[in-house]
Amino acid sequence: MSECDRDRDRVAAALEGFFEVAQSWEFELTLSLCLLERDVVGPGWRRPGTGLAVRVRRDERSGLWDAVGDDGRARLRETAETADEAAALVQEAFGVQGWRPQPPPPPGWHRFTLIHSPVDGGSGTGDPRYEAVRAQPPRGCVPDDVGGRFGLRCERPGGRLLDAVAETCAEIRREHGLLMADLGVEKVGEWSADGTDGWGAEVVGQLLLMAAERGPKLGYSVADMARLLRTAGGAEGA
Repeated sequence: MSECDRDRDRVAAALEGFFEVAQSWEFELTLSLCLLERDVVGPGWRRPGTGLAVRVRRDERSGLWDAVGDDGRARLRETAETADEAAALVQEAFGVQGWRPQPPPPPGWHRFTLIHSPVDGGSGTGDPRYEAVRAQPPRGCVPDDVGGRFGLRCERPGGRLLDAVAETCAEIRREHGLLMADLGVEKVGEWSADGTDGWGAEVVGQLLLMAAERGPKLGYSVADMARLLRTAGGAEGA
């Protein structure tokens, strides 16, 4: 083998080693970037057409909350003193109405949602039955589309939560002929012993409103169901 051939082989071996190192370095860089991306925004990030997702994380040094939004086309970051505010700022940056927690209602008032969700199905929010109540909702209530169903977001007075719910339902039934038998509780088996105006009361209200709608469809009157509650609950004659 000539000296020229030996030089060519040495150069080839050197180049082969160089490319192996370069490929290894490229892999390490890609992996590091992927891990950094995962640490910043979390797994399962957006792809085009999958909608907006927001990841929120607290900065331990500053105590502030970072929110990163991604809709598959753009990625934006906002920082605020609370997680809700940071997420709302990102949503608004993408043109989506941001959600912020409301302050508690004044004493003697209660905030709740009523939904018309008949057990035998309905026609959706465009049902003409809703036109009148949309035009003239009960005082303190605002019509809303709640998961494709007609609903009312209400803030109403009452001695207790269920008192306010009962009066509002009675007014809607009297004025518009609709039985609003849904308080928006998705899992009626949940429970919270948080008093007469908390989540547990909403669950109880949901169950009672469901019974008020479904019982008569089976032949039980409201009086029959009230008697059941009094008898089973040990309040017969009270």
